[in-house]
Amino acid sequence: MIKLYNTLTKQVEDFEPIDPNNVRLFVCGPTVYDYSHLGHAKTYVQLDVLARLLKSDYTTTYLQNITDIDDKIITRAAEQGIPWQELRDTYQQAYEEDMQQLGNTSVDRYARATDFIDDIIRQVEMLIEKDYAYVVEGDGIYFEIAKFADYGKLSGRTELQENDAQSRIDQSDHKRGWNDFALWKFSKPGEPVWPAPFGEGRPGWHIEDTAITEHFFGPQYDVHGGAIDLIFPHHEAEITQMESASGKVPFVRYWVHTGFLTIDDQKMSKSLHNFYTIREILEKYDPMAIRLFMLQSHYRSPINFSWDNLLAADNRLKHWRNVAALRHQTHEVRADHSENPSLAAVGAIKEALSNDLNTPEALRLIDETFSELEADHHKDLDHHSLVQLLETIDELLGLSLIDTTPDITDDQKQLILERERAREDKDWSRSDKLRDHLRHEGIEVRDTPGGPIWEYRPL
Repeated sequence: MIKLYNTLTKQVEDFEPIDPNNVRLFVCGPTVYDYSHLGHAKTYVQLDVLARLLKSDYTTTYLQNITDIDDKIITRAAEQGIPWQELRDTYQQAYEEDMQQLGNTSVDRYARATDFIDDIIRQVEMLIEKDYAYVVEGDGIYFEIAKFADYGKLSGRTELQENDAQSRIDQSDHKRGWNDFALWKFSKPGEPVWPAPFGEGRPGWHIEDTAITEHFFGPQYDVHGGAIDLIFPHHEAEITQMESASGKVPFVRYWVHTGFLTIDDQKMSKSLHNFYTIREILEKYDPMAIRLFMLQSHYRSPINFSWDNLLAADNRLKHWRNVAALRHQTHEVRADHSENPSLAAVGAIKEALSNDLNTPEALRLIDETFSELEADHHKDLDHHSLVQLLETIDELLGLSLIDTTPDITDDQKQLILERERAREDKDWSRSDKLRDHLRHEGIEVRDTPGGPIWEYRPL
């Protein structure tokens, strides 16, 4: 049984889908005006694991929107002197490439806001018809929050706080309520526009998500995910819109939110010169090390990025690959399931993830299992159970261990094991000679506080 913390109810709940044969997951995608940053990496890696877990038990559709029309996109395109569509295409492609690199491969459909203008217009018309929306001349169509009694039920508040996505609060001197938000923005000179019965213009930010999810999932679905700063006002606005338009409650059963990422214990900010794009980090580190780093903290907890912390994750990953390579037998051996750490770990990893995506516990179990495999390198191991363990890790955590485990010969394995025994015996001379021998074999050994780590670099 999968259990998830539900932001709406403020408690961990058993996951019970509306339709067990058709689980529907939506996650807020990026606004494509620039390269994605490490905060995006944290959210999308951790929610990719959620999608993987759901797909392991249910037929699941994972939908993500792309905000491809927005003030930021219009402004950045004007600054660069290019059409907004060109800017959008460039950064959407970059985003999808970054996600592939990080192993975030669970998304079934990316949906651009501008491909669903008709759905957006229909939803705005419905809100006007039900008297939830009003016109501000010269500005746009606004939702009147005072008419929705449950506003604030997700966040538990109605006021802004420092870490909210405040840049998306729609400003107008003629709004009825200070936090009424734009459903539709009337056209301004030089901006892209679409025709609509209530006046040509472009969609507001919040309406695109509910229009897209209603198009694919209907007025109610199972899980909505996103970063914690989207709870208010964005996700609060989504609930307000969709439940007002459809009359059905709840709009979403389970709301899942990821914690913040800081850089050296400070909020990531370009002004503080501690702002890193995913691409900058990918130039220096294995994408799977970045992914592992993001999974070392629970998704609801904050995570602090530092180069030392990333290096530690990289070493951890290399150690796992090393053990997998040394225990990956080239011949079939007897299967003794009674004392098989690989087989025992498979179910335990799934159980940890099913408990509100407890990735730290899942990684601890992997560490423990690989330590046992490393200590018992002299024992025969059922080849299929090791493969099953690696497949489970790859399927649920997306770490690609099978594809990235070094492929070395039995003789090379023996040299590595002999060197480890020499180190255990404090025979440093023999250890150094074996390291030199391994280097000639294309295997570079690096001794770390956590033990030796080696990488295969074919000559």
